[in-house]
Amino acid sequence: LDAVAALKKAQDEYDKDQYRHRAVLIYDDKRKIVGKVSQHDILRALEPKYEKMGAVGMRRFGFTTKFLQTMFDQFDLWDAALEDICKRAASLKVKNFMYTPTEGEYVDENASLRQAIHQLVMGHHQSILVTRQNRIVGVLKLTEVYREIRKVILGDSR
Repeated sequence: LDAVAALKKAQDEYDKDQYRHRAVLIYDDKRKIVGKVSQHDILRALEPKYEKMGAVGMRRFGFTTKFLQTMFDQFDLWDAALEDICKRAASLKVKNFMYTPTEGEYVDENASLRQAIHQLVMGHHQSILVTRQNRIVGVLKLTEVYREIRKVILGDSR
């Protein structure tokens, strides 16, 4: 229970932060959601050499600091001044760096909460998209699910 209480305190502090939203949904011209962009996606898009590395999802492998430094040096990443890199961002097209959710990141609105939790856990997702008749009608965030689970564990109705 100490770990849960510590995470509750951390979450309470996080909730005070102005950066609560970790991603924005991207709509096409027909108002259909076609993807999402997170802070991570934007940072990744600033360095085009990441695409050559095929680094999507590599964080799950638990690389050593030495290996990461070797990659950084080998691919000559972030080699320009940060101001210059950021200026190039104005020419980037969202469709070229947005994340397109996979099948496992959608859950039907009538699915059980247990099923949604399973998808969040197995996919290591921060959120999943809630659908009704193949249309996205909401977002279920890991932080919201965890907050409710924590309340049950701690017997806290707040």
